[in-house]
Amino acid sequence: MAVTLEQARRVGYTCLKALLRFAFMVANNLVAIPSYVLYLIMLQPLRILDSESFWYIEGVLFKWLLAMVASWGWWAGYTVVEWGDDVKAVSEDEAMVLVNHQATGDVCTLMMCLQDKGTVVRQMMWLMDHIFKYTNFGIVSLIHGDFFIRQGRTHRDQQLVLLKDHLEKYYRSRNRKWIVLFPEGGFLRKRRETSQAFAKKNNLPFLKHVTLPRLGATQVILKTLVAPQENGTPSGGDAVRKESKSKGLQWVIDTTIAYPKAEPLDIQTWILGYRQPTVTHVHYRIFPVKDVPAEPEALTNWLYQRFIEKEDLLTHFYETGAFPPPQGQTKAISREMTLSNLWLVAIQSFAFLSGGMWYCLFQYLYHCLF
Repeated sequence: MAVTLEQARRVGYTCLKALLRFAFMVANNLVAIPSYVLYLIMLQPLRILDSESFWYIEGVLFKWLLAMVASWGWWAGYTVVEWGDDVKAVSEDEAMVLVNHQATGDVCTLMMCLQDKGTVVRQMMWLMDHIFKYTNFGIVSLIHGDFFIRQGRTHRDQQLVLLKDHLEKYYRSRNRKWIVLFPEGGFLRKRRETSQAFAKKNNLPFLKHVTLPRLGATQVILKTLVAPQENGTPSGGDAVRKESKSKGLQWVIDTTIAYPKAEPLDIQTWILGYRQPTVTHVHYRIFPVKDVPAEPEALTNWLYQRFIEKEDLLTHFYETGAFPPPQGQTKAISREMTLSNLWLVAIQSFAFLSGGMWYCLFQYLYHCLF
């Protein structure tokens, strides 16, 4: 089949745009990430004298870095519409966020849609696969205090012990409020077949759009961040002072991400922007943590029920293009999430100006020394 001139132009434009976007992303990373690290190195004396102020500044810089990632998608026309409960109402409280996992673009989507939720982004902790430690953003997550979890049965018990220690050491000492995890333990396409086989063997519901979640990390988080508040035992270590101020984990936010036609965005698409503008839909449901059972079997059933509900939500979305209305209501209300282009340009400009400043400083020091 012959290619028309119009089609050739369209392909050429898409390739050129992808190349320019990739070049911008590389330049963005080369100035923003080293600048983040260097600013925090310079601020180490403040960390000793006033750690709360240090982690406040680190959180602001972290939020700006995530906003830069969000801008790559925003400027490509990858926007977000939100449904369900308004999570801004609990943005100042401690919460655990449970998210379904379809592709690498899920993380980018969360980086975007949480930008306008007050202090959430700068005070959140992420649980992610250990492979992300070796990406360009790995050094940022290490400094911020995110937890990299190694998947696999052979590592499971050890990883849960390490997670508990990590939470006790870093969560409240750095004034974290939200913790984000993907309980399915991997991408949908990789885990679906195994999950369905497990469900069939154990007489559990057949799920197509999500997989059965794993209990381990969720249970450790609840035990570490809720139970100590109830029995009066502090978390330990540097967190004792923060513990006295904290009300503990108060909410579980069940978050469901849906893509049109069940075609998720991956990080390559987010960076290169070769896909047509797409609206990603994010549904929230908030549960008081006091209503979440602590006993392992009951917690497993509760967690399974959340993902069965996700399956129903996604089935309805893929059939109708919208999430169903809340129980007792006749119409579901959606909210279009927006970002300020002026603000995005401002933080990108700050990144490039910072990169230029550090370059000039090191050039000056080099000439002075040599």
